[in-house]
Amino acid sequence: MKVTLQEIRERTYKPVDAWWTVILVDPLAARLVRLVAPYRWITPNVLTLIATIFGTGAAVCFAFGDRWSLIAGALLFHLSFVVDCMDGKIARLNGTGTMFGQWLDFVLDRVRVFFIGLALFGGQYVQTGNDAYLWLMAVVGFLDLFRYLNSSQMQKVRRSMSDQLLELRPPQPVHAESAADMAEPGDEMPEEASAPPAGNPGLKRRVGDFLRARRIRTHLISGIEYEMFVFIVAPLTGLIFPVTIAAGAGLLAFEAFLIYKLLRTCQAFPGKLAAAQQEFAAYQEQLPTQPLHTTV
Repeated sequence: MKVTLQEIRERTYKPVDAWWTVILVDPLAARLVRLVAPYRWITPNVLTLIATIFGTGAAVCFAFGDRWSLIAGALLFHLSFVVDCMDGKIARLNGTGTMFGQWLDFVLDRVRVFFIGLALFGGQYVQTGNDAYLWLMAVVGFLDLFRYLNSSQMQKVRRSMSDQLLELRPPQPVHAESAADMAEPGDEMPEEASAPPAGNPGLKRRVGDFLRARRIRTHLISGIEYEMFVFIVAPLTGLIFPVTIAAGAGLLAFEAFLIYKLLRTCQAFPGKLAAAQQEFAAYQEQLPTQPLHTTV
């Protein structure tokens, strides 16, 4: 029995996602998931391998470097990304995800992007003989690696702070929000916008509510958009240099914003930890003392 599109949306869509995914990927991916979901042999790992095959095709097209090959490569890269998004949806829909599959998906994603970048900028270097494309290839590879390492380390730091606060949380916490501030990089609202006047929400809050109501993250420039602009928009338009540089600048600005938010969170953490320790000590003092049992 085939599932409906509405069931797929409810069971597999993330509450919020990148705008590129919401607008240009999910509508197609959901329909493809509906077609393949009844076939249990089409597992997330199979879809990951299919995405890698499409990615390999994109790299081959990019390596030729001419106008039509760039267009074909961009379309194959987008199709590769659509199929790559399908594996997570199939895993959530059919309950067929595995820990090994998560590792395989991550590793093949990075390998695919590395070789596609090598093919795209290497192909342009062969076509033009311009050494600047080799420098651009190095910059793109560095930024892609940096964003993944930065995200991983930020999650570790925030998880460490959150775990320390959770260890001090009583069964009925006095301030449950003390650990919530450590949730996700950049998710917390700036202090000046955290409590807009009633009936007169600020522009930033209205824009955020508008985007979230449509499942779009308020982070409009992140790793997904960066890759899509470099490997889809740039080849489609033929503006390899300006689009790649603009996408890189946008990603750097986004990462700098996340680092700034992490810095503010880390600066506020000692005060939060001290307050949590005081609350935990007060809670322990209120616990009834156990009577001493003596033996005769």
